[in-house]
Amino acid sequence: MKKIKFIEVKSEIGAGTRGASMGPDAIKIAALDYGSNLFKKISTIEVETENHLLFESAGSPYAKRIKGLLNIMEKTANAVKNSIKSNEFPIVLSGDHSTAAGTISGIKLALPKQRIGVIWIDAHADLHSPWTTPSGNMHGMPLAAVLAEDNSANKMNKPDKETLDLWSKIKKIGGIQPKIDWNDLVYISLRDVEPEESYLLKKNKVKIFSTNDVKRNGVEKIARDTLAHLNRCHVIYISFDVDSMDSSISKGTGTPVRNGITEKEAGSLLVRLIQNEKVCCFEIAEVNPTLDKENLMAENTFEILQRVVSQLTS
Repeated sequence: MKKIKFIEVKSEIGAGTRGASMGPDAIKIAALDYGSNLFKKISTIEVETENHLLFESAGSPYAKRIKGLLNIMEKTANAVKNSIKSNEFPIVLSGDHSTAAGTISGIKLALPKQRIGVIWIDAHADLHSPWTTPSGNMHGMPLAAVLAEDNSANKMNKPDKETLDLWSKIKKIGGIQPKIDWNDLVYISLRDVEPEESYLLKKNKVKIFSTNDVKRNGVEKIARDTLAHLNRCHVIYISFDVDSMDSSISKGTGTPVRNGITEKEAGSLLVRLIQNEKVCCFEIAEVNPTLDKENLMAENTFEILQRVVSQLTS
């Protein structure tokens, strides 16, 4: 039985499409519609955001609003660190996925000597740096940040000194870099990858389970193989980007992609993974109700969240 703490980070300045900051509230509205008192039972803290920056210039084209994002990542890292140190299980409800760099940093700050395994359930690899990004949106960079990976072999852009200084600070949050190792990363349902990211995935022989693997082998085997791959890690963090689900389901997200897993597969997979004692933190990102009809994405996500919570508290 774990004591759960919700950490809400209603930030969307790392995304290219507006609206993800409303994701956590959309999930709460889904809870109300289902008559659930989940958000009454579990204590919640909210990390202060920098969404006012959306009304100002994006700054560097290769790392948009990076100064604000450094702030949010540091605050998220602190919230996660304090939660883990208080023997809580933090569930981070995020707007855009850039927040994950803060979450992983927080786990590392709480447990500096421990090896962190990362299960990244996402259509995207999120391995860009200011040197390689095609969009400049920093929700495509959280894993590169915690891996301290610039991917200088594939430089396309020429970021200015200020951007690179801030990027260096993001990589060094908490004074430790890198936070994780390439061997301790597993992707599930990854399918929309740029060539620069493919280069890193191949070079570092990263473990990837495709959507087809999930459908062919079943959730149980994928979960078992994922955990076996991370058996040398002391703790495990699970990051769930809702665009891992198929675009027929995940309309309410900024970057939907075909050939994803179903909400049933996502829910069963997460419940199975979260049973593992090493899992110490879970994050949900990229619900965007402004792109949705009748809050469907948030409802699917809430049902998954509810299953995860009942597994943790049973």
